[in-house]
Amino acid sequence: MKLKPLQNDRAAGVLVTLAAGDALGAGYEFGAPLPDGTPVSMKGDGPFGFAPAEWTDDTSMAIALAEALVDSPSEPASRSVLTAVVRAWAGWAAEAKDVGAQTSSVIAAARRLAAAAGRNEADAGDFTAAAAEFHARTGRSAGNGSLMRTAPLALAYLDRSPAELMAQAGVVSSLTHTDIDAQEACGLWCVAIRQAVLTGELDVRAGLALLPAGRAAIWLERIEAAERSRPRDFARNGWVVEAFQGAWSAIHHTSDSATSPAHLRAALEEAVRGGRDTDTVAAIAGGLLGAAYGYSAVPFEWRRHLHGWPGLQARDLMALGMELGRGEGRRLESWPRAVTQDYSMWGRTDALVQHPHDDGVWLGGVASVARVAELGIDAVVSLCRLGIDDVPAVGAADHATFWVVDSFDTGDNAHPDFVLREAAAAVERYRAEGKTVLLHCVRAESRTPTVAALYGARVAGVTPRRALEEVRRVLLGARPNPLFLKLLDRP
Repeated sequence: MKLKPLQNDRAAGVLVTLAAGDALGAGYEFGAPLPDGTPVSMKGDGPFGFAPAEWTDDTSMAIALAEALVDSPSEPASRSVLTAVVRAWAGWAAEAKDVGAQTSSVIAAARRLAAAAGRNEADAGDFTAAAAEFHARTGRSAGNGSLMRTAPLALAYLDRSPAELMAQAGVVSSLTHTDIDAQEACGLWCVAIRQAVLTGELDVRAGLALLPAGRAAIWLERIEAAERSRPRDFARNGWVVEAFQGAWSAIHHTSDSATSPAHLRAALEEAVRGGRDTDTVAAIAGGLLGAAYGYSAVPFEWRRHLHGWPGLQARDLMALGMELGRGEGRRLESWPRAVTQDYSMWGRTDALVQHPHDDGVWLGGVASVARVAELGIDAVVSLCRLGIDDVPAVGAADHATFWVVDSFDTGDNAHPDFVLREAAAAVERYRAEGKTVLLHCVRAESRTPTVAALYGARVAGVTPRRALEEVRRVLLGARPNPLFLKLLDRP
């Protein structure tokens, strides 16, 4: 599907924000609700000993679903795709720190069914049968385990009808969670994510018309109850209904006091402060918030160290979300999968000077990236696209990337004021850690001097406009575009 720039940003944000919410909640899992205003961070540990900024089973299971879907863009509902998903889940479960009780039981039962049939590995049919048997035996299968992982399905169905997405969400849920509440929760959340990516709207009611009238009335009552409540009020959030309500309550409760990137952050923190199954509620909320606000709205401090099974980082999730949204499979020769990004047609890209307010910060064009090791640079802040191997001299945590298009058209950039200030804050954070920093775009003409001015204002105590004039004295080609100049005048 051909996505507009802001839709592309929102598709890229779904998995990253899901994982950010997951990692944010991991250290607080099963704890009591926290008082309002209590700081929350990606501190890690918790009952399962996750590392700081490491995601949990919520994101890992979503990744397995996403990777199977992206490899079969033309037939996301096929039996072979679902079999690839469940086999990835089985492989993950064998080494995971935490697997939900119901999911673990279904995986074990599916393996037994496959063995009884003389097969070495379980397939989608085995999982569906095992899940149905679990439901028949226990009388319930409405844990939150299918809702926490459902977001990638919405991205795979951007160019299909909401009704198709609703139906398929039930099928995917039923691989482990057969209960009608679980199926419908996944369907409603997926339809909301789809609409958010396409329109930027947060509307969890978007899929109600696709349910039978009686069931729609039940879910409307549940949504309205969530909007009258706080996440902490849903003490049984291991149940899919209260996990759904807790996630939507976090989003709704914070919507009046914050907008755009600030709302994304406030809502995820509110979800974590709600207590109990914190990682799952925040992951569920994150999938929808990322769909509405995009990759550009995720704080750099949350993206910087984000990681988890199977050895992925934030950039990998960003790429996977984009590819799912486009429906074109993995594009190994194109950004962001490409090994290198070619700027040979852009003319002179070798500008390189030291910041007038801080000689520990270099300002340059994209060619200066090749000199990182030579100059003893420890961290890079990139304002343009780079290939995977374009900055080999620094680790992933010391390479901050930001989506900024050099355009004065507001439709080309998501949250440009937030993104540019986040980039300046990243420079400041690296410098506080004693690192020498390279700040660059392609030709160091517009994006680089804008962020350099914002950083200079912070460290020199002058206005951004004054800082820009001093940057221009050393960076002779600097000429920020009109939109960026307007942003410099904002408080």
